[in-house]
Formats: sequence, structure tokens, C-alpha cells
Amino acid sequence: MSILITGGAGFIGSHTCVELLNKGYEVIVVDNLINSHLESLDRVMQITGKNLSFYKADVCSYDDMIRIFSENSIDCVIHFAGLKAVGESVAKPLEYYRNNLESTLNLLAVMKQSNVRNFVFSSSATVYSGDNEMPLCEETSRTGSCTNPYGWTKYMQEVMLRDISKADLELSIVLLRYFNPVGAHSSGLIGEDPQGIPNNLMPYISQVAIGKLACLSVYGDDYPTPDGTGVRDYIHVMDLAKGHVLAVEYATHNKGCEVFNLGTGKPCSVLEMVESFSKACEKPIPYKIVSRRPGDLPTVYSDTKKAERILGFKTEKTLDDMCRDGWNWQQKNPNGFRQ
Repeated sequence: MSILITGGAGFIGSHTCVELLNKGYEVIVVDNLINSHLESLDRVMQITGKNLSFYKADVCSYDDMIRIFSENSIDCVIHFAGLKAVGESVAKPLEYYRNNLESTLNLLAVMKQSNVRNFVFSSSATVYSGDNEMPLCEETSRTGSCTNPYGWTKYMQEVMLRDISKADLELSIVLLRYFNPVGAHSSGLIGEDPQGIPNNLMPYISQVAIGKLACLSVYGDDYPTPDGTGVRDYIHVMDLAKGHVLAVEYATHNKGCEVFNLGTGKPCSVLEMVESFSKACEKPIPYKIVSRRPGDLPTVYSDTKKAERILGFKTEKTLDDMCRDGWNWQQKNPNGFRQ
């Protein structure tokens, strides 16, 4: 089978390329390289010993996508491409709504014209309502009431995809709601490479550990959690990548639209992450407690039973594995892919 991966040079996309190539799939990557590096794909081929095809193109360009689909026999699309920084989405909502919604609509139009019926969508736990009373998120938990334009774009795309699948009974659409992807490939050749100051916890801790940032700010230590700090569900990026392979297999045998959480179901606090990363890098991570951030919830984690029951998805990596592999990547690539 041949899989088209949009945004395949990015963090999750590149690790998914590794899993697909190792499973014997042909991989075609489309990426405009605005928030990623071509070097990541060279390293994917180094890790796997296999080749992939690459197109530098924007998924929002209908002409480019028609050309790519006409030049390849594509069995399934995994759609990662999109703008993804929460803070930036608040400052630039027009760019986020236009890019993220238009890219998906354009891709679906080209798929229809090219008779490609299988689609795996990179969604997010941000679609769950921020005012849910229960910290455990099930696929049936209430969605909407997102707190930023990025989250709303994911929610709107899910709504669009459901409606489109109802009108076209030959489509197979899988919506994957990620929780907090972290870590890196165990080789240290590929990993997360944020531009500027990281928005997410592990890349920030990594840059403190390597000396690029002075100190980690911990937002609140008075939550009703075991150590007072916020609790989230972190998943190793390689476990997440395996979930995409299972989603592709599911899509090829099932019609309609289905949603799955991809997480561990095992919540972890900020200070637990700090402790585990300190162990990985064999030195203390300096941190300071600061005020809570508005809108942050004490605890959010995933119910993983549906993905395990239907996809056969089960995570294998522990928190210590996530921190060890994240530190290995950071040590070997202190400036990411920029040498």
C-alpha cells in the first residue's frame, strides 16, 4: 500500500514515516517545510534503510495536490499538515482558520476526484470541552468550548469530516485525538525541533537541561493533585506513530467515520516529569513555581479502552523511556536540525 503523508517532515509525521516504512508501506511525503526540516526525512531513510518520495508543496494548493495524486497511486492519506502553536493561533486567528480548514477541504476535494477513499486525521485532545467535570476524556465526552483558535480548527475539521463521511458512504475516516506526544526515536536521529521558545513541557525541560534556557516555570503548585502541579497524559511519539499504522489498517477495512483517543491513560504531573528527566540527564532541572495560567485544568487524561479494543492499540513506553529518548535527541542535536 502507498500512503500519502501531509506534514510528514514534522515531529509526529517523521516518526510515523519510520513505522510505516518498517511495516513495508510505500511513503509519499508532502510538506512545505515552513515548520519542519527536510533533514528529518533524510534521517528517516537512514534509520529505516528505505526510500520515500518527497514533494515540497502546500496542501492548500489544489494544482499541486492534483499533480501529486496523478503521479502516484495512493491508497490512504494521513493528514498532519497544519499550523499548530496555541499562542500564535490567538495572535493570528485568520491565518490558522484559513490554513487549517482550507488545507483539509482542498485535500478531500482532490481525494474525491482521484478516488482515494481512506483518510486518517491528526486531531487533538484540545477538542474536549474545557469545562468537563471529569478529568478522564472518553471519545463520547463533550467537545467544543475550545479555548483558542487552534483548538477550534481541530474541532471544526472533525465536524466537517463527519458530515462529509455521512454524505459519501464509501469514505473511511479515522479521527485520532492525541494527548501530549513527547520523546524521540531511540536512535536520537529524529525528534521534536520547536522554533523559538518551546510551548510544550518536555522540549522546555530539554532546553533547560542542555543550558539553552535558564529555568523551567511551573504554573501553579496548589492544584488538587498529588503534588499540587498540573497532571496530563504524555505519550511516547513512537507509540503514537504505531497508532497511526493501526489506524491505516482499520481505515482500509471499515467505512464511515470513527474517533479514537491516543494516549497512555496514565496521568503524570509536571514535577514527576521534571524528576524523570533529571534522572535521564543525571542532573537537577532548575525550576520555579509561578502563578497558574488562566484556563489550565488540574488533571486531563485519556480513556484508551476504545483504541485498545478496536485498533489493538496499547502503549509500551514508560515516562522514563520518554525522558531518556527525549534527552538523547537533545544531547545529539542541541540546535535541532539546524546545525
